[in-house]
Amino acid sequence: VQLQASGGGLVQPGGSLKLSCVASGNGASIVVAAWYRQAPGNQRELIAWIDNDDISSYVDSVKGRFTVSRGDARNSVYLQMDNLKPEDTAVYFCNAKVSDHLNLWNDYWGQGTQVTVSS
Repeated sequence: VQLQASGGGLVQPGGSLKLSCVASGNGASIVVAAWYRQAPGNQRELIAWIDNDDISSYVDSVKGRFTVSRGDARNSVYLQMDNLKPEDTAVYFCNAKVSDHLNLWNDYWGQGTQVTVSS
């Protein structure tokens, strides 16, 4: 199983981006997932997550601006980021517990994807 994150880029303040996190492999299915970010000089911080019942939660700094969702095939999760601010600039990571064709769960990290918010 592999977990791949993508969708970062350069956007102006107030703009939007949508990050994707896709699990690939035999029978890969994302059980629960979380998005983290790490700005230069800062620790990696948890910002949003979604559970197996598709209930999503957010930290205060992104609540109302970011939305976590799950793909219909349940091997992908997304982070829709709206009204982006310069302080959202960071490398974004997805983390997920992924089940395989044997229904065994393992924890995976996707590679980071850079989000830069600047005019």
